[in-house]
Amino acid sequence: MTERKTIQCALVLETVKKLKRHVTADEVFEEIVKEYPNIGRGTVYRNLQRLSEKGEIRKIEVPKGADCYDHILQPHYHIRCTKCGEMFDVDMPYIKNLEENVKDFHGFSEVSYDIIFKGICPACRAKNKI
Repeated sequence: MTERKTIQCALVLETVKKLKRHVTADEVFEEIVKEYPNIGRGTVYRNLQRLSEKGEIRKIEVPKGADCYDHILQPHYHIRCTKCGEMFDVDMPYIKNLEENVKDFHGFSEVSYDIIFKGICPACRAKNKI
């Protein structure tokens, strides 16, 4: 049986794509609720999860922070500002088959990964004169 796409699911996907940055579930909810005040936070969270499971958006698990959702689906790396928490894309070649080394060496199956570099973004550096 095929899963139907609800209006709410389409709205969540449209919002992630419209914001064109790495957004948290709360940021997606706050954006949607401006025009659709009756939408529930749980509805947004469930649809983000569903969209990421289906591969329509990318979920980035952030250690010690809120997970982010990305509209760019091809594999790439990220850098997170340690001051403001904003996430940015890193412009560098993607290392193909890196997970194969982990799987072969340690015997894991279904290995996936997100590499998140840390640093201070230009805006925070300018604000704090770092």
